[in-house]
Amino acid sequence: MNKPIDGEKTEQRSLLAEAYDWLEVFVLSVSVVFLIFTFVFRIAMVIGPSMEDTLHEGEALVISKLFYKPKTGDIIVFQIPGSQYSEPIVKRVIATEGQVVDIDFFNWKVSVDGVELDEDYVKRVPGEVMLMSSYSFPYTVPEGKIFVMGDNRNSSLDSRDSRIGPVDTRYLLGRVLLRITPLSKFGPVD
Repeated sequence: MNKPIDGEKTEQRSLLAEAYDWLEVFVLSVSVVFLIFTFVFRIAMVIGPSMEDTLHEGEALVISKLFYKPKTGDIIVFQIPGSQYSEPIVKRVIATEGQVVDIDFFNWKVSVDGVELDEDYVKRVPGEVMLMSSYSFPYTVPEGKIFVMGDNRNSSLDSRDSRIGPVDTRYLLGRVLLRITPLSKFGPVD
């Protein structure tokens, strides 16, 4: 039986060491990506037509809640535990706690603290009245809540309806940062 020479042993150890190094890098990389997508970013899907023409059903979004405080105009994702709506919901923040929302359903105008919002993103249906509400307006947003609406106002179940109502900020999953699919629309969302 031939005894291996020292060069072969060194080459075998070198290959094993290199394989171990690659495995270590791979495991570390997967762990870092897992931690980032667990604690910093999340992926959410758009379900339904309520945010058209800004977002469309099936689009994938990157969201983050890290250091986030809701403000008017932000597009957010929330999930209400124990409700009949088990999927995450995507809407636009209209007002935050303590602000007063007023809606003119006939003229499609929304005001916050007496200032009409510039909402060029709203999908308005000419000749139709905006979907009415379960609440009376003007409406003061309760503490710890936000008032949200879909951009496609007549196809949106949102804070105007008591089934959703003002959203508790504890239920926020995050603010939409990017649209990642379809790739033709990849980028930030306004």
